[in-house]
Amino acid sequence: MRRPGTDENNVQMSDVMCDFCRREWTDTRHMVEGHQGSCICSECLTVSFRILAIEKRATAPADSKCTLCLENRPAPLWASTHHPEAIACLRCVKQSAAVLQKDPDYNWRKPE
Repeated sequence: MRRPGTDENNVQMSDVMCDFCRREWTDTRHMVEGHQGSCICSECLTVSFRILAIEKRATAPADSKCTLCLENRPAPLWASTHHPEAIACLRCVKQSAAVLQKDPDYNWRKPE
């Protein structure tokens, strides 16, 4: 997501915010972008990956729409504890984790 009032012709790092915690992109809080500017930060990705992929549990209703892919997917789905309307599906969480882990500029690793 973008901070309200962002100049779309001159988007700065601090204008990009995580849809799940609403914190801005920083040198230590990395972002992965979904569809139509949706973003998940490395911290929210860690939490959602742990809950969905490792613990194999859902925290959002099965009929929810994923904020990242904009699709209704079957469970499991994760809802942000800070903003429960922000939902991530297991597929997007796994794809985002793979993207962030492969990026040599970041030292992010999937939780075990």
